[in-house]
Amino acid sequence: MEAHEAAKPDRPAESTEPTWKTRSRKFWIEWVRPFLIIIIIASSLRSAVADWNYVPSGSMKPTILEGDRIFVNRLAYDLKVPFTTWHIAEWSDPLRGEVVVLYSPADEKRLVKRVVAVPGDVLELRDNRLYHNGEPARYEPCEDSLRDLIPPAEQPQHEFAREKIGDASHPIMTAADRFSPSSFGPVTVPAGNYFVMGDNRDNSFDSRGFGFVERRRILGRATATAFSVDPSNHYWPRWSRFFRSLP
Repeated sequence: MEAHEAAKPDRPAESTEPTWKTRSRKFWIEWVRPFLIIIIIASSLRSAVADWNYVPSGSMKPTILEGDRIFVNRLAYDLKVPFTTWHIAEWSDPLRGEVVVLYSPADEKRLVKRVVAVPGDVLELRDNRLYHNGEPARYEPCEDSLRDLIPPAEQPQHEFAREKIGDASHPIMTAADRFSPSSFGPVTVPAGNYFVMGDNRDNSFDSRGFGFVERRRILGRATATAFSVDPSNHYWPRWSRFFRSLP
């Protein structure tokens, strides 16, 4: 009688296809993780080195228009820990006439304003005319190229001038229907603080409303318009404002 081996059940062939867990791990390593690293590095550079800021309001007209995207040099004055206002090192301070980006003392929103007084300055505004340490700022006619940036319907409602404070010179505009205080002071700017204003003097929420700005709140210097779109014209590009230095 022949001996018969007991029948053994067939084993399923081992699959060579990667499992769901293996595929997920590969996707994370090859795609997700590199992308996240790139995002973190890019965000850190924007926070600490260079940034761009969209301008939705007209408080800096005629220098900066609604729809401008301005370039911000974050290394102009200091080096900060990314995503914070903690200073690692400082090598310069904002000067009168420079356009800066700052956190508002009122609500922590990012604002774009011009420095009109630095620590130790005695500042006064009389009927929209600035006085520094008792000396009046000089006012000259503003060039037509800047005036023409304002829509024709708005131009008759405003007065335009070029304001000179020491060696600094920049355009401003004022309106008969005033929103912001046209006179104040004199006030002395405390140590470690700055007084900022919008170039659109009668349509700007600035140090006249929220007071002095601490040095740590200033994020960097705005130096140029990177590009610009016109919100009133279907966001059509304003080609003439691309890569244009700020006065």
